[in-house]
Amino acid sequence: MAKEVVISTSGVNSYGCRVLTEGIDLRQYQRNPILLWMHRRSFNGDSMPIGRIENLRIDGDRLIGTPVFDQKDEFAKKIESKWEDGFLRMASAGIEVVEVSNAPEYVQPGQTRATIIRCKLEEVSIVDIGANDEALQLSHGGKVLQLAAGEQSDIIPLLDTEEEEKTAEGTAPKAPDNNQITNQMNKEFLQLLGLPETATEQEALGALRLMKERADKAESLQLASITALVDGAIAERRITADKKDHFVSLGKSAGIESLRTTLEMMQPQHKPTELLHQKTEIPAGGEHKTYAKLSEVPEEELRKMREENYGEYARLYKAEFGIEI
Repeated sequence: MAKEVVISTSGVNSYGCRVLTEGIDLRQYQRNPILLWMHRRSFNGDSMPIGRIENLRIDGDRLIGTPVFDQKDEFAKKIESKWEDGFLRMASAGIEVVEVSNAPEYVQPGQTRATIIRCKLEEVSIVDIGANDEALQLSHGGKVLQLAAGEQSDIIPLLDTEEEEKTAEGTAPKAPDNNQITNQMNKEFLQLLGLPETATEQEALGALRLMKERADKAESLQLASITALVDGAIAERRITADKKDHFVSLGKSAGIESLRTTLEMMQPQHKPTELLHQKTEIPAGGEHKTYAKLSEVPEEELRKMREENYGEYARLYKAEFGIEI
C-alpha cells in the first residue's frame, strides 16, 4: 500500500524560516508532478526523476501527497524499497519564492528568518535527512538557494531580533536589509497614492495611471490658457505674431499670471503715422532725460511714455528684455 507523506507545513523549519502552506501555488507543478532524489535533477546516472507525486492536496496546514516510483528505473526501485521498509520516511518541497515578509504577524517563536508567504511548488524530493542543507531548496530567478544555519540570503533575510541597538557600547545599529527598505518604500508609495497598505499591484498601477491622466489634462488646459492669452495680445497688437512662441514659453516657465502682467504692461502698437506725430516731452528744467532700460523709468513717467512716446518705450523694452515689440 502506497504511503502518503507530509511534504510541507507552515511550522518553523530548521533554517529558522516558515513557508505558509496556504501561499503555495500548486498549479504549475500539477502539470508535471515530478519526484526527485535529494533535489537533484541533472540528467546523468541516478539524478534523473525517480517518480511522481499523486493525490497532491492541502489538508489544513499540511501539504500531502503520495510518492509513486518509476518501476523501470533500478535506482528508483531501490529508493522505493527503502521507502516502503521505513528506512526513508521524509520528503521535501522544492519551491520558487515569490514573496517574503518579516511582518510581526507572520513571526512565530524561534523564527530567525522572514516568512515565505507566497511561492510556487517546483518539485518534491525524497530525502535521507529532512531539513538539512539539501532537504529544503528554494529557487528565485533561476538561482538555487540552500539555507544552512547561519547562512545569509537576500531572498529570505534574517530577522532583526534585537529590540534596541546599543550604540553606547560600541555596537553600530544594523542597516535595514533590502526587503525592509522595499516594504517601507511600498508603504509610503501607497500612502502617497491614497491607497491602503493592502492594495494590490493592479490597484497601485490604476492609481498611477489616473494621476498621470489628471496631470496631462491639467498641463493641456494650462497650455491652452497661455496660448489664448498670447493670441489675444497679438490681436490687440501688443506683440507681433513672430514673438508668439517666445511668450508661450515664457508663460510655461514663469506661469500664466506673470505672463498676463507682462502683456498688460505692453501698449498696443501704433501705426508709423502715429509714431511720426509723437513728441518727446522736455522737462521744465530744459534737457530731455534719457534712460538706458525700461526698469530705470519712474512708474508715472512710464505710463505717460507708453501713451505719448511709444517709440522710446519700445526701445527701452528691447534694451531691458532683448525683444522688439
